Amino acid sequence: MTLEEYYGEHLQHLDETREYVLDKISSYKNNNNPLEYCISRIKKPISMQNKLMKQGYEPTVDNALTKVFDAIGIRVIFSFIDEIYDFVDWVDKQEWEVITKKDYITYPKASGYRSYHIILKVNQTYVEIQARTIAMDFWASLEHQIHYKHDIPHEKIIMSELKRCADEIASIDVSMQTINELIHD
Repeated sequence: MTLEEYYGEHLQHLDETREYVLDKISSYKNNNNPLEYCISRIKKPISMQNKLMKQGYEPTVDNALTKVFDAIGIRVIFSFIDEIYDFVDWVDKQEWEVITKKDYITYPKASGYRSYHIILKVNQTYVEIQARTIAMDFWASLEHQIHYKHDIPHEKIIMSELKRCADEIASIDVSMQTINELIHD
């Protein structure tokens, strides 16, 4: 099923909202704020339907737009941890409604996952922003590939090793932050 088939008349609104948020983020970067890159997507129909059913909802478009907070997803990648927190402060000052913020950098998930998640409501539409360092994004991308494969042999060992890698990557992020601060002080 295509985006057009699933979202129907709502797809244009989703795309316009996504573009609006991306334009705002672009203005942040154009004000000499550091930002390595930014990617976005509208959630694929099969992913949306699976998420809705997992949460106990019918996989309808109305539920997709009102019960799930990441129909629009934007990932913003930075070099350093402090840049993420500067960005979060900037997001708080914009003319949109911040619904929730979750700091998985200071409080990582048990798996080792680190990122800063912000749920916005823009034009009556939910948007999830994930802000990460390059290292966090590298780990999350690989973990996602591994996690969503079925019938993984030695899954417990692999998950333990992924957690160890996440901790090492977090240590490297802190070291790089310290080096950056020493250079600029």
